[in-house]
Amino acid sequence: MKGQIGGIIAAVVTPFDEKEEVHEEAFRAVIEHLIRAGVHGLFPVGSQGEFYALELHEKKRLMEVAVEQAAGRAFVMPNTGALTTRESVRLSQVAESVGADCISVITPFFISPSQDELYEHFCAICKSVKIPVLAYNNPDRTGGVALSVQTLQRLARDLPNFVGIKDSSGDLTLVTEMLRLCPEGFRVIMGRDTLIFAALMHGAAGAVAATANVAPKLVVEIYEAFLAGDYQKARKCQAALAPLRMAFGLGTFPVVVKEALELMGIAPGRCRGPVSALSPQAREKLRLILKEMDLLDG
Repeated sequence: MKGQIGGIIAAVVTPFDEKEEVHEEAFRAVIEHLIRAGVHGLFPVGSQGEFYALELHEKKRLMEVAVEQAAGRAFVMPNTGALTTRESVRLSQVAESVGADCISVITPFFISPSQDELYEHFCAICKSVKIPVLAYNNPDRTGGVALSVQTLQRLARDLPNFVGIKDSSGDLTLVTEMLRLCPEGFRVIMGRDTLIFAALMHGAAGAVAATANVAPKLVVEIYEAFLAGDYQKARKCQAALAPLRMAFGLGTFPVVVKEALELMGIAPGRCRGPVSALSPQAREKLRLILKEMDLLDG
């Protein structure tokens, strides 16, 4: 599995119905929409999937459905990060038990563990499962908590199934240092949609993209053009994706992507409270962006 972790991995949304209950049918529809567009992997129960708002039984069911619906057509890499090592271990074992191909584990948040504590945290997780483990750095969402390059080196050296990292820091210098200093074969996955092409040029294995929910074909084109050596096309596709990523500021994360899917008729757009719907003005701006990107019918 290690060598297959890469390409475009969609950070799958978790659709909710009017009562804010998980909408399983819509979740399956989103996965089909993504797989038909050619994504290589699925990242359920992540930040875009509102993992922070989900209960354990919901996370387990979403993982099960993702594995079942993907049916081997794309690999499934759930996020199993949590506040405590104990809970992260439990979630990781759940993911392995339902057939996930690998896991990505966001660092703890609210608390501020040291690098040594983070090392022990990831050691415990890796030793609790047999499937590949990737870390997940997202310091903007975790109060600045992130694994250093030196800690990544230690983990990659000491744990055979610690195989990579999804980095959403937006710091391209940090990403290039990970690629330069970590062992050969260590998979760095870009987690910032605006830097997919740049990261690939430096040797990243792929990207986890929230925008892939809405414009999966365009995001996949960046990767495929890069592989084909058509860097001009890859750069052009990256630029074409920018308006959608910049639109994230129209509302509270992660509502923009969800409302875009609703405008496209794919899935309901609500988030669990306290995140509320876009204002009418913001929704209209989003609609115009989608129209200009040829993502709306009519």
